[in-house]
Amino acid sequence: DGYRNTNQVSDDYRYQDGNYDAPNDGYYRGGDEPAQEEDAQSDVTEGHDEDDEVYEGEYQGIPHPDDIKEKQKKRAPAMDDEYRDRADLMAERMEDEEQLAHQYENIIEECGHGRFQWTLFFVLGLALMADGVEVFVVGFVLPSAEKDMCLSSSNKGMLGLIVYLGMMVGAVLLGGLADKLGRKQCLIISLAINAAFAFLSSFVQGYGFFLFCRLISGLGIGGTLPIVFPYFSEFLSREKRGEHLSWLCMFWMIGGIYASAMAWSIIPHYGWGFSMGTKYHFHSWRVFVLVCALPCIASLVALKFMPESPRFLLEIGKHDEAWMILKQVHDTNMRAKGEPERVFTVSYIKTPKQVDEFIEIQSSTGTWYQRWLVRITTTLKQVWDNVLYCLTAQYRMNTLMLAVVWFTMALSYYGLIVWFPDMIRYFQDEAYESRVKIFDEEEVSHFTFNFTLENQIHRNGEYKNDKFIGMKFKEVRFEDSLFEDCYFEDVRSSETFFENCTIISTVFYNTDLYEHKFINCRLINTTFMMEKEGCHIDFEEDNDFLIYLVSFLGSLSVLPGNIISALLMDKIGRIKMIGGSMLISAVCCFFLFFGNSESAMIGWQCLFCGASIAAWNALDVITVELYPTDKRGTAFGILNGLCKFGAILGNSIFSSFVGITKVVPILLASSALVGGGLLALRLPETREQVLM
Repeated sequence: DGYRNTNQVSDDYRYQDGNYDAPNDGYYRGGDEPAQEEDAQSDVTEGHDEDDEVYEGEYQGIPHPDDIKEKQKKRAPAMDDEYRDRADLMAERMEDEEQLAHQYENIIEECGHGRFQWTLFFVLGLALMADGVEVFVVGFVLPSAEKDMCLSSSNKGMLGLIVYLGMMVGAVLLGGLADKLGRKQCLIISLAINAAFAFLSSFVQGYGFFLFCRLISGLGIGGTLPIVFPYFSEFLSREKRGEHLSWLCMFWMIGGIYASAMAWSIIPHYGWGFSMGTKYHFHSWRVFVLVCALPCIASLVALKFMPESPRFLLEIGKHDEAWMILKQVHDTNMRAKGEPERVFTVSYIKTPKQVDEFIEIQSSTGTWYQRWLVRITTTLKQVWDNVLYCLTAQYRMNTLMLAVVWFTMALSYYGLIVWFPDMIRYFQDEAYESRVKIFDEEEVSHFTFNFTLENQIHRNGEYKNDKFIGMKFKEVRFEDSLFEDCYFEDVRSSETFFENCTIISTVFYNTDLYEHKFINCRLINTTFMMEKEGCHIDFEEDNDFLIYLVSFLGSLSVLPGNIISALLMDKIGRIKMIGGSMLISAVCCFFLFFGNSESAMIGWQCLFCGASIAAWNALDVITVELYPTDKRGTAFGILNGLCKFGAILGNSIFSSFVGITKVVPILLASSALVGGGLLALRLPETREQVLM
């Protein structure tokens, strides 16, 4: 009976002549007094007389549960819910939800749009900014981490994809839980997981543990996108929803700019770190990982002061809590507008019929882990039921079409976002190789090398009684050469190899010239002593500043697209925005055939990002509006998880064609965008509908 108290309230209230009337059971609900002048009118929640004082914000409009129970005993119900068919209960709930949707829209309009929404806008914007930062972090630290941790090519690829894998799982799991546990609670869990493991990943030294931390960090941040947009949309009226959700998308762009600027400012400074002995090194790229966790931490702290979504609370039958939050929104906005005397006139809100099965285990039943196991399995079963509900006849076609649009958009966008920097790096490598210096049959004896050798090939040379002390080899290759009675000390190398060389009576002391760098070589009476441990890197030389600049410009280029989409979202509609943006982006892809230099690739990247951002914004908005409140987070999580799967495929496919051909990536991206854009035009338009 306790779970049906709020439903009983709906039976006690009758809508007459535009006002809600309550039974005469001794409780004051407002609306019983004759009309008063505006100046003398008092709210049902606040008042003052000589004998009693009711403080502002104290809710007086709902009868006490004990009184409702007494009335239930006196009333002879026609049929108890437990004997009713579930289909009847669901039909009644759907009818209640439709009434609630229209009433809630009127309540939000009465609350107005003001200080409260803008405060929540910046708090949730920080969470979205953390999501944008997470996408860029691994790409920026990879050149440094691969040498700091001695990563192979396969390990580098796994590190680049592991974040997307975590985000894919986190989107589905945490998005589904947000429909059962609440928007705020799940967003706090999501941000806390991301902040904790991002912080931990900056300190771990081993590759395996670092990979695990980035995986769990990605799982946490993956839940932000499916929660942030439903959360914010449930505080917005219909006429404000499209525009302000689009403005919120700008924080993802700000996250990319923040990550690019911090990488540019921090990673090249090799001295910004510390070492503890010879085993533990905290280099500047680890400082960068720490700094990138700041938006997540800031959002996590600020979120503690924000309320739960009242729309979600109404869905689970918590009428009183929802009413209090809506009154808080109303009063906050009215005070900010200079109208504190404005009264919140809503006394009762329709609450949908509760049909879920509640499982409550007494504390004396079983052990603590058994009780938690039952709660967890029950919640996960409810999440799974929500997933299946998104594929029922009512939503199946919309879900499948949205899935294709999300996937094609992610495949082309994330694939090209990785392909652009790889192509720029390929052009740089080609230019670098064209400047290589070749030395044939040189003979050097009794000479001391104490300077850097870079981008050189030495063939058929002879080096006798030479010393290589305190020097660096960078992109140096010795082929078919002889080293006799030579001495190497404190030598560091990068991309340096000895092929088909003969090395006689030579000592290598404190160098990183390991065995794998000697390919088909003959080592005769050669000694290796005190080899350097780990991998060593000179950040000032080895990091490519241009990559940071490319990411910075790519993030900044979406600003015009964000502004245009926000201003036009409610004017031209979501469907035309998605279809038009994807088709324009497909046209931009064909211009990539003319990108034969670094500057051209940067320009086309900026054009592509600026054209495609409007489709992303409209996809976020329409996904929120197409599904009911109790399925909204689940549906958004499924589609966003599919988006991350498309990102994994795009990264893998497009990067494999770098330096081979441009035709396949360009045709694949453009055809995916055209197909997805045309299919998007068949989706229903949602700009005129209320949130169900």
